Amino acid sequence: MVKALSSEDIARRVARDIPNGAYVNLGAYVNLGIGMPMLVADYPVPGREFVLHSENGLLGMGPAPAAGEEDMDLINAGKQAVTILPGGSYFHHADSFAMIRGGHIDISILGAYQVAANGDLANWALPGPKPPAVGGAMDLVAGARQVWVMLATHVAKDGAHKIVERCDLPLTGLNCVHRVYSDLAVIDITPKGLVVTDMVAGLSAEELEAKTGAPLAFAESCRALLSGRAA
Repeated sequence: MVKALSSEDIARRVARDIPNGAYVNLGAYVNLGIGMPMLVADYPVPGREFVLHSENGLLGMGPAPAAGEEDMDLINAGKQAVTILPGGSYFHHADSFAMIRGGHIDISILGAYQVAANGDLANWALPGPKPPAVGGAMDLVAGARQVWVMLATHVAKDGAHKIVERCDLPLTGLNCVHRVYSDLAVIDITPKGLVVTDMVAGLSAEELEAKTGAPLAFAESCRALLSGRAA
């Protein structure tokens, strides 16, 4: 029986891949899974230190506050309450974007509506009457050295593919995504196409291919992902 990863499992898996000393922006767009990348802050890796950044002007962000201890003067870009670690700092929004645009963010972790096989990203607009707002996403994907995408589900609720050959939604950035983490797999985006490096235990290659809208290759050392043990 295949057991998909929870959002917490995915966050643990992402945290495991962040290198020591990295500066990491966690996207907090509430329309993409209630700021799913923010969960990464809740899973520090023993013996490793990375510095979390929020685009509204915060460096040294910590895990989410305990229930009842929220300080709404301390929020991320998605208006979620956060904490700050010793040595953290607050600064002007413009200085925060100077960090992003100046290439000082090592990894930007975002949600997405679609990711294309060549690394194109669509994460800010869906069809419908609601006015879209791109926020700082375009700056984040253009300025960060790497872009990782977290998908709470590999496919949309209506069964539509989120990982596709070519995006048909408005683009956030071109050829910018390096890796995708979903509830079923970890997929690297390479010059030769999509390469699966990790896959949920019990899921066959054929089943994953059927849930993906673009061709997949599988790493020789493709690892098994287990729910509750993704780290």
